[in-house]
Amino acid sequence: MRAPRKITGWHVFAVFFLAFGVIIGVNLVLAYSAVKTFPGLEVKNSYVASQQFNVRKAAQEALGWSVRADHRDGQVILAITDAAGAPVMVGDLHAVVGRATHVREDVEPEFIFDGTAYVAPLTLGAGNWNIRMTAVAPDGTEFGQRVILHVKH
Repeated sequence: MRAPRKITGWHVFAVFFLAFGVIIGVNLVLAYSAVKTFPGLEVKNSYVASQQFNVRKAAQEALGWSVRADHRDGQVILAITDAAGAPVMVGDLHAVVGRATHVREDVEPEFIFDGTAYVAPLTLGAGNWNIRMTAVAPDGTEFGQRVILHVKH
């Protein structure tokens, strides 16, 4: 029969070293991943952008538009409605569909107005998606919004 092994100071040191080594290693990997996937700045000069914020916000709110996004049958549907709930046909629509956490899956689908909403063929995986859209109203007012889309399968 073997004698039980004694736990020495070196054993305790090795266990602590390995445990903290794993924790620090995981933190470094996560920090690197967070920095690497950061999409960047929203605007080039935040001070200049802030000077026009309230003016743009008031003009956008005066339109009275609401935006709702859905995903079904391999299509992304972007419904823009006015204050009365009627569909709005915009002069120009640009949208980027992507995950909130990284830009790897970002796409710029071509939306087509079908009489009630803007539709683009796009198959999305389950989870949270952001649609960063800009549209131009018939009077020239620029409308910008980030629409959250929850896709379930």
